[in-house]
Amino acid sequence: MTEKRVLITGGAGFVGSHLCEALLGRGHEVLCVDNFYTGQRRNVAHLVANPRFELLRHDVCFPLHVEVDAIYNLACPASPVHYQSDPVQTTKTSVIGALNMLGLAKRLKVPVLQASTSECYGDPAVHPQPEDYWGHVNPIGPRSCYDEGKRCAETLFFDYHRQHGVDVKVARIFNTYGPRMHPDDGRVVSNFIVQALKGEDITLYGDGSQTRSFCFVDDLVDGLMRLMATPRGVTGPINLGNPGEFTIRQLADTVVEMTGSRSRLVHRPLPQDDPRQRRPDLARAKAELAWQPTTALRDGLARTIGYFRSLLDLPEQPPAPMKAARSRVA
Repeated sequence: MTEKRVLITGGAGFVGSHLCEALLGRGHEVLCVDNFYTGQRRNVAHLVANPRFELLRHDVCFPLHVEVDAIYNLACPASPVHYQSDPVQTTKTSVIGALNMLGLAKRLKVPVLQASTSECYGDPAVHPQPEDYWGHVNPIGPRSCYDEGKRCAETLFFDYHRQHGVDVKVARIFNTYGPRMHPDDGRVVSNFIVQALKGEDITLYGDGSQTRSFCFVDDLVDGLMRLMATPRGVTGPINLGNPGEFTIRQLADTVVEMTGSRSRLVHRPLPQDDPRQRRPDLARAKAELAWQPTTALRDGLARTIGYFRSLLDLPEQPPAPMKAARSRVA
């Protein structure tokens, strides 16, 4: 894109703050909107002095009257701990927030990108997951406020595209990690790192054989910007994630090794509707965006561990000799 004024809802969140930084680095003006339910001011504090950056406290469940050239809609709690703490508000943020941002895009005649999720696939019966797979989602379970909220938001995006000609872009984001994750968000990477750095037991749900694919935040942000820069006819949905697949036990062992921790692995029952496997099919992202992630898991973990070590004000510690973590069932 040429220099534009860009609105990012959820801009003080984990992914949103990195997107703000990247767009400013490309010369754009950025209007960062957040209600600070899960977003944190410290994530964007270093940007406030930039004359092309503006921070606005606002809830997307209410209309927003601004003038911008493009909209990234990232507003919504994205971790189970946060989105399940107020499930009704989570659904409202996904659905009403989408309606408000689509209405704004329609009025301004500007492109709008929806940060959707791999949770649209639920506990998948197809592996890896391509965009034309409709998913296997429980519509009434404890995760459905997020899963179905995001699925309904996708419906609204494509209906606004068909009915009103709005230029929409839908990205289905797979597990993403990196600096500025919330230390108490309950996501597996942040959980493992914080517990390992504190020397606490590492909570492993189930037997640890379930798989995930972990995408470093810089790679994801690059994919989001590439999607926004596509021609009007490229709507998505497009998977954005890392196709490298690891078991949760492998991740735990790697974090223990890299932090030099003596933490034990404690097994607890799997949460309801927790997916058994998750890996993106990136054929569409490669073809339409010329995009694929480049950050190896260990490289991304090293940067994320460094961030949490600084956040927790812990001294540097050399990694312990490689050894499988001790495990017990609680």
